[in-house]
Order: sequence, then C-alpha cells, then structure tokens
Amino acid sequence: MRRFVVGIVGNFNLINDEYPVYAAGKMNCEALSKVSNVIPIILPSSLEFATVEELISMCDGFLFTGGRPNVHPSNYGVEETEAHGDFDRDRDALTLPLIKRAVSIGVPIFGVCRGFQEVAVAMGATLHPEIRELDGRMNHRMPPDGTLEEKFAIRHEVNFRPGGNFSKIFGSERVETNTLHGQGIAEAGDRLVIDGWASDGTPEALYVKDAPGYTNSVQWHPEWNAENDPVSRCLFEAFGQAVRDYGNAK
Repeated sequence: MRRFVVGIVGNFNLINDEYPVYAAGKMNCEALSKVSNVIPIILPSSLEFATVEELISMCDGFLFTGGRPNVHPSNYGVEETEAHGDFDRDRDALTLPLIKRAVSIGVPIFGVCRGFQEVAVAMGATLHPEIRELDGRMNHRMPPDGTLEEKFAIRHEVNFRPGGNFSKIFGSERVETNTLHGQGIAEAGDRLVIDGWASDGTPEALYVKDAPGYTNSVQWHPEWNAENDPVSRCLFEAFGQAVRDYGNAK
C-alpha cells in the first residue's frame, strides 16, 4: 500500500547559539510514521525555499507543530507587546497562507499547540497573549523544570460538544491531556468551530466550518507518546485516514 507524504513545518533554531537549522521533533515524525502511517518530511519554515503552491503539490497533508515563538499579533490586528513573547515572522509568512490555501482546496491539515493557533489566526481568530493572567484560568504553560515525561504529563481534562467532530473521533465527550502553551484563542471569528474546552473555558479543539477537507486541530501535544496514549492515537489515526482519502482522490 502506498504511503502518502505529510509535510511538517519545521522551526528555526540555533544549535549552540550559532548554527542555524530548521528542525522538527522526532516525536512528530514518529507519530506520523507509526500511527498515521504516512511519510513525514520536514519543511523549512520560510518562503525562501518553496512557494505555497509547490508545497501543496508535493504533500498530501500538513502537520503544523508547536514552537516557542508565537504568531505575531499584527496578523490578527493587535499591536505587539512584551507579553506576546518571541516571534518567527518567516514561519508566519509561510504557514498562514499555506493553511488558507490547504483549507480552501481540501488538503488535510492538523494543527498542534502553536499550529492550533496558526489555524485559528489564518481563519480570522484573535489570541490572548497570556491566558494564565485571565480571571478563572489555570496556568497551561509547560512546567519549567522536570523530565520530558513530567513536562508532557497529563494535566487537565478537555470536554467536547456532544455529537461534534472530536466526540466522534474519541467515542467520548471527555478526555485528559497534557498542556504546554501560554497563549489561547480570544475571539474565534466566523470560520472556526470551537469543539472542545478545558475545564477553565480555554478552547482546546477546533475545526474550520464548511471546509472541504480535514482541519481538526488541538491546543495540546498529542505527538507525545502517540503510539501508546489512546487519545493521541485516535487523533493521528484520524489524520492519517484523511491524508489517505485525499491522496487517493488526488
């Protein structure tokens, strides 16, 4: 059986603070290969190397991963402040038009953490720069200390709309997830359907209204332990099936 190709948008990093690379976590590649049963390829997060149309033509789906830099607030009409954190304007310049194009023609996309926020902004949403400062919200940020297992540990529940996309994927209206993000959706706009929330009301799962293809995205990190965690496995299996359906139709 042919395996289709999913592009992972890499993040720009400096190794030892001096050697520039575009990189994606091994766990993203493993989740796609072992659970989604697709071929993962890492894409440089810059339009310097390929156009949106070239990427669309070579990939059967896209995974928009997490990353330390945030989407620049100018992309949703807000002035930059210190609270908005670090940015990667090159990644913004690639991912936002790529998401819009993929959604418009039905290429499957899966947004995770920052990728979830990119999908939201591309579809007209705005973001809170620091949700832990809002009344009644918990701290969703990654713990500053501890092992990877401790940082990616289950920390809260997510509740889904009855009969919505995610409750159908999981066969349940409630799951437990990790959480490693500082920003969150403020106003969703008209294009997004918020389909899941943390217990403090923070949006955690979404899809694009009336999109012709797969657009389910989550605020947590399902790539962690995707082979063994039943919640993560359900998401990557569903994405893999969407990629195969699109690839076969294409």
